[in-house]
Amino acid sequence: MFTNHNAFLLCLLGLITMVVPLAAQQKFVFEQPKMGSPFVITLYGNDSLEAAGLAKAAFLKVDTLNSLFSDYMPESALNRLCRSEAGAWVKADPLLVNILQRSLVAARMSDGFFDITIGPVVQLWRRARQEKKLPDKTAVSAALDKVSWKYLHCDVANASVRLDKKGMQLDLGGIAKGYAAQYIMDFLRASGQPVCMVDAGGDLALGEPPPGKAGWRIAINAPEQKDDLLSRQLLLKNQAVATSGDIYQFLKIKGKRYSHIINPKTGMGVTFQRNVTVVAPDGATADWLASACSILPVRRAIKLVQRVPGAALLITEKRKKSSRLYIKSTPEFRALQAAD
Repeated sequence: MFTNHNAFLLCLLGLITMVVPLAAQQKFVFEQPKMGSPFVITLYGNDSLEAAGLAKAAFLKVDTLNSLFSDYMPESALNRLCRSEAGAWVKADPLLVNILQRSLVAARMSDGFFDITIGPVVQLWRRARQEKKLPDKTAVSAALDKVSWKYLHCDVANASVRLDKKGMQLDLGGIAKGYAAQYIMDFLRASGQPVCMVDAGGDLALGEPPPGKAGWRIAINAPEQKDDLLSRQLLLKNQAVATSGDIYQFLKIKGKRYSHIINPKTGMGVTFQRNVTVVAPDGATADWLASACSILPVRRAIKLVQRVPGAALLITEKRKKSSRLYIKSTPEFRALQAAD
């Protein structure tokens, strides 16, 4: 199970839960609760039984990923790894090694602003939101002592992982849903179903567009808004998009709002009200970039995204000194916006 930190931020326009004839094909939508949020598969075809069978197989694959990546399931492969002896190489499922290795690449590129070793601090903040009080500063400091991507090592060739410190806890919440969306998208394509969309709680992997359409039209929520949308929509195909924000998960103490998004450098929830949307060639990349850019200063976030081929960024932020909405995007993002 994963926390649903961004499902509210993306809307697929026209998504319905019934079969709709379109250009000699039908639209099929299948939804199940997976990884802590709704997991939706949309595809087009001519055979309802074939579509249902493909969706069933896809959802089983999501269950497999969850059993590997979840930090909520005590016996997940991830949690078993975290209980292993510090400093020892441990054999792991190749898919787990793959996502950990990708997370290390993301940590290096983001200068540690994306860091999956943040788990000990995340657990403190989960309890803090339940108890409605800030985590103890001493406890945060002790947890930070176990946090650094440099304590995590992957041997891809031998499918092995090493954790340097006792008590480390990995948290894949900032990359796993995007990874899962892309994994299922790739499965659907390999199964002869290129016209499809996978929505993993708001992390979208988009295939070929619906029949007769130039792309999938995607709308983006304004900061702190469930229903209010920004005026321009995206038109995307064979890409992925992820949005990160704190509309649902935050802690408010003495009028100050602390996001569930934790800065790995400080161990504190970010306090600025920002939405970040990233378009990238694949789901895992879009997901971790959105996570990192939720913490980085705006200029550094833009520079980071522009280092990734095919990536684009939109930041919308409410600033205390102004009632106006601050919006910053890369030229690549503006080029993806649909003409009205």
